[in-house]
Amino acid sequence: MKKTAAASTTSVPATPATTAAPARGGRVSRLSQLTVPSMPQSVASTAAKSSFVQITSNALVPPPPIAVKKDPKLVNNWKTKSPEELSDAEVIAMPDSEYMNEKQMAFFRLKLQELKRGILENAGETTEHLREDTVVVPDPADRATIEEEHALELRTRDRERKLLKKIEQSIQRIDAGDYGYCDETGEPIGVGRLLARPTATLSLEAQQRRELKQKMFGD
Repeated sequence: MKKTAAASTTSVPATPATTAAPARGGRVSRLSQLTVPSMPQSVASTAAKSSFVQITSNALVPPPPIAVKKDPKLVNNWKTKSPEELSDAEVIAMPDSEYMNEKQMAFFRLKLQELKRGILENAGETTEHLREDTVVVPDPADRATIEEEHALELRTRDRERKLLKKIEQSIQRIDAGDYGYCDETGEPIGVGRLLARPTATLSLEAQQRRELKQKMFGD
């Protein structure tokens, strides 16, 4: 009898470890019956790599620089005109060898001073507007409209206040003889870029690299 019992126990195959155990009460758990379709690991990793390479390759391509057209008829006008009389087109037409000479420095100083004067005038007008609109308006809708206009005007003045600081720094760079050259590379920023943004301190390529880093890694 003992041999028969032993034989019966050895003949029963062992239950695999991967077989799900029944739940309480003899019922099979529905969770054990669910199967989640999955992508093969090699396919998933290949797809992830290809998508990553595609995104980074598109992001690292900087936009092409904008070419500034020079009028050959105006190339020598700067020799006979004062900085106050020079136009933007005449400054652009100046030879590259005359980049940031005394007349160009004086020309951009006048531009910066004009910008500064305009910002200060706008600030004075905003102060007058705020003083004139101190009367209490009984209509809530009209009062909300006036407050929104004041808020918008104050935000504009705040941006101009930050620009005013950059203008003063640019004038100091002219006094030091560093105006018109990139802070990172030391290369010329370019007359065209300075005409569009007189407070620029980086060349177009350096500015694009900085903006790209900010997009990729944050501020």
